[in-house]
Amino acid sequence: MAFKRRLKFDKRIRFQKQMSIMYILLFVVLASLGVGYAYIKSNLNINGTANVTAARWDVHFTNLNVTTGSVTATTAASITDPTTVTFAATLDEPNDFYEFTVDVTNQGTMDAMIDSFSISPTLTTAQEKFLEYTVTYSDGTALVDKQELKTNALETLKLRLSYKENDDKTNYPTTDQTFTINFSVDYVQADETSEEVEHILEPASFSTDSWPTIINAVRTNNTSVYSIGATKQIELEEYGTHTIRIANKTTPSACSTTGYSQTACGFVIEFTDIIDRCIMMPGSTVGGWANSTARTILSTNVYSSLPKGLKKGIINTTVVSGHSQSASDNIITTDKLYFLNIKEVWGISSSYDTASDLTRQLDYYQNNGVTNTSNYALAKKKYNNSVEFWWLRSAYSSDNYKYWVVDSTGRNYATEANGVSEGISPAFRIG
Repeated sequence: MAFKRRLKFDKRIRFQKQMSIMYILLFVVLASLGVGYAYIKSNLNINGTANVTAARWDVHFTNLNVTTGSVTATTAASITDPTTVTFAATLDEPNDFYEFTVDVTNQGTMDAMIDSFSISPTLTTAQEKFLEYTVTYSDGTALVDKQELKTNALETLKLRLSYKENDDKTNYPTTDQTFTINFSVDYVQADETSEEVEHILEPASFSTDSWPTIINAVRTNNTSVYSIGATKQIELEEYGTHTIRIANKTTPSACSTTGYSQTACGFVIEFTDIIDRCIMMPGSTVGGWANSTARTILSTNVYSSLPKGLKKGIINTTVVSGHSQSASDNIITTDKLYFLNIKEVWGISSSYDTASDLTRQLDYYQNNGVTNTSNYALAKKKYNNSVEFWWLRSAYSSDNYKYWVVDSTGRNYATEANGVSEGISPAFRIG
């Protein structure tokens, strides 16, 4: 049942005879049992009561506040019943306005989402020159179908009616104008198509800011309050709760070099822990990162488990990965999620990672002085509270069956790609 609120069967005789015979035989068997074993008896009982609480649908208005500076209303805005707000106001002069905010609250037991909304009347071209009215969220974010309102949550709407200032005085009305403003929004029971409201606020903290705010901050180069190493918890549908951190913010000139991996350029986020285990790839590593099992897992299972709001900000990244012994060229792919390589963690170049010179050390590891000989413990990661190996993306170039990993001490190590499953701990870029 969907919930909605406008905020406004001849063989029958033979069968019976057969059943009668069966009853007699069964009686005889039971009688013999009764005589032979009358002194042994077990009576097992399970008793219980199950209560199912009725679902409750309750989406309504609460907490109305008129904005300071608004004209004095002839009928002040008020919540006349739980789903209706009424008001009347006169705008006498240009720049006069009437504005208020009101909370839409979900105190039911089911998540809701916007099914549709409308505002009327539609202004003519002439009317648009002197009158404006809008309904948005309180921060100016536009209403969009499918936006969700979770149970025990609220969203604040803002209605603003304004008499516009106009340099051309002939655009003003010559007679009094009366407008009956009607805004209606329908909330229905949320389904799999619902999306969170993408509020964009001034950046405050990476740990608490919404993904829309973070994404906008990155795109507008307004990330000064987001520090390297700052962490945030996220919920992955298939993998549970995990922690991520800001691993990089800089984009040095080397990032513009042709053939350079973009995996450590710009705003890079990495997981601080291991979200699962997998083998890197079955058999030979000649196909490299592009044909690996791990890459497929990242691009399907892991990516689909990420929060919707986050996925909107993850950009495609050019990923350059080292090849195995029998291959001659580095592997170049375009990925949203990827593993790191030895240069990006320890800042070292190695002939055993043929792509190590085509990237740079991430700011987080560089700022903390992480190398293969010092502070390497900062590269350790845990899986279910136990330190374990985690995969890097480059093949070990002097072998056709090995890949680089970070070992349990935080140093680099090469292990069989189709051997024991090692940790999945990816990175990605926002932009």
